Amino acid sequence: MTVQVQMVRFALVGAVNTGTYFGLYLALLTWLPYVAAHVLAFLLSMVGSFFLTSYFTYRTRPTWRKFLLFPLTNAANFVVTTCGVYLLVDVLHLSSRYSPLIAQASAIPITFVVSRMIMLRPDPAARMQEREPEPVRSAG
Repeated sequence: MTVQVQMVRFALVGAVNTGTYFGLYLALLTWLPYVAAHVLAFLLSMVGSFFLTSYFTYRTRPTWRKFLLFPLTNAANFVVTTCGVYLLVDVLHLSSRYSPLIAQASAIPITFVVSRMIMLRPDPAARMQEREPEPVRSAG
């Protein structure tokens, strides 16, 4: 699969993830402050994003290692969107309902590069199995 196909698939997963995040954010915003709603919606949607990214974007098998590393793909995204939401709402006085969508768009390129590095990196355990020679069996 080419990088261009992966980028298109990544964008589709991102659209689904953003919709999931935004729906959760709006639902949580009814009883939580906007920053808490943002953080919780972000974490919940990240789990779904991991499986979509694994199966659909890169066509790789999800592993615990990748699952545990996957939040790194969103670390930069989280910082950019959280700072962006704060700046848009508290500094620029834009609506807390729509500011996350604006902030999210600015983090997409960083997230793609980091996710590609993590999701396509060979698993060390698989590499060890490839290196170990098969035992020699006697014919007798």
